[in-house]
Amino acid sequence: MSLAKRLIAEFIGTAILVFFACGVATLMFGFKLDGGNVGVGVVTTALAFGLVLLGLIYTIGAVSGCHVNPAVTIGAVISGRMSVVEGLGYWIAQFLGGIGGALLLWGVFSGSPSYNRTTTGLGADGYGSASITHISMGSAFLIEVVLTAVFVFVILAVTSKVGNAVTAGVAIGLTLTFIHLFGIPLTGTSVNPARSFGPALIVGGTALKQVWLFLLAPLVGGAIAAGAHLGIFGRHEA
Repeated sequence: MSLAKRLIAEFIGTAILVFFACGVATLMFGFKLDGGNVGVGVVTTALAFGLVLLGLIYTIGAVSGCHVNPAVTIGAVISGRMSVVEGLGYWIAQFLGGIGGALLLWGVFSGSPSYNRTTTGLGADGYGSASITHISMGSAFLIEVVLTAVFVFVILAVTSKVGNAVTAGVAIGLTLTFIHLFGIPLTGTSVNPARSFGPALIVGGTALKQVWLFLLAPLVGGAIAAGAHLGIFGRHEA
């Protein structure tokens, strides 16, 4: 596929991920459709992220690899699967897609009289008072690095030359689901800078002030995952 087509796929895929998955998160925790049961909101949102990514993998995976995540892209660059120039192009497409998906979601929710941009939000991530468990900044950074490292490592492993392309999508979707099950009560779960940046940019306030952590930590996690993958599998099987 040409780079242009791959970038279009990454833009659309990231926008879809943010629109639907962050949309479910907003319905659960912003509109309080979880009925006051945090567990229901966590499970529903985790499934939304996992299922949306699963569908995207089997839709645009053959076009762009379905990164829809700058942390996955940095892992691919470090492991030698794509060039730095391609990686930068993917990043631009992903961040623009994240913003586009958040804008579309905001446009939809703004039609509800019970929606308020600053209080209902758009499923943005956070720490301290913006976290369900009020986790500290340091702990939030650590958990985002760890969760992203696990997520990207699984992606690199199941899509490597020794992986099974047929079942890769299921493995990746389920991994994102269980990562969200653990991470939502802590930070809301980013593991994806583009997913975090779009909603934070629209919502502003605390979400935008804290978004730096959800830009940096996942990239660190992605780089660690790539290093671990190369150390275990070697570049010839990456």
